[in-house]
Amino acid sequence: MELSANNYYSAEANQEYMSVSQYKDFAGTYGKLGCEYGAMEKLAGRWEEKKTTALLVGSYVDSYFEGSLDKFKAENPEIFKKTGDKGLKAEYLKADDIIRRIERDQFFMMCLSGEKQVVMTGELFGAKWKIKIDSYIADKVIVDLKVMSSITKHEYVRDVGYLDFIRYWGYDIQGAIYQEIVRQNTGKRLPFYIAAASKEEETNIEVIHVTDNFLKDAMSMVEAAMPRILQVKSGEVKPDRCENCDCCRSTKVLRNPITILDLVKDI
Repeated sequence: MELSANNYYSAEANQEYMSVSQYKDFAGTYGKLGCEYGAMEKLAGRWEEKKTTALLVGSYVDSYFEGSLDKFKAENPEIFKKTGDKGLKAEYLKADDIIRRIERDQFFMMCLSGEKQVVMTGELFGAKWKIKIDSYIADKVIVDLKVMSSITKHEYVRDVGYLDFIRYWGYDIQGAIYQEIVRQNTGKRLPFYIAAASKEEETNIEVIHVTDNFLKDAMSMVEAAMPRILQVKSGEVKPDRCENCDCCRSTKVLRNPITILDLVKDI
């Protein structure tokens, strides 16, 4: 199929192409466990992630800067009050605060000044991949906008230690894939920046260069995980259930009792 912005998120496109979000569904990140069963249910259209307030705030900001805010509002009427002035509900007002803070910073806005939502495709590790870039400044830089609860908070990972939000949520994986697909399309290996804003009472902002050493490490993880993912996605092997995600909880069928030790096996 010929991929475009209009069919980028279609079921057909998701079957034909890998994406960073689909990869994370299968393999997970330090911050969120992957689930092969859940990933396959999403691909089949039998499961859809629930919209959360945190997700909608981030998507609101993304839509504003990509120029599709009216479409986002039409598709998400639940963010508005049903009475009175029909404005945003209180929990979504932070999105406007974040937008105003970003717009006050000249360097941040310069990083978001590239071509918006640029779609590219390529091949990696036996699969076709698709990417959609928030801000592509040709021949200069790839920029992805992230709205986070905090930019500076570190998360603890067993056997690893404390991690920054970029590696915890796998944004280094995104950078590695984006950089390589852009290189395949243009012949140029561009730096990858994350333009981050926080949801804190006073919004924090940073533009973070995810340097190539971190991208190289992330790409090695993707390479190691892809053979299994492709076997599962093709139906060659049965997907494993994580039994921890919402999809697994929703479809769980009990057959035997468990013991107390089963409750603490992952500690």
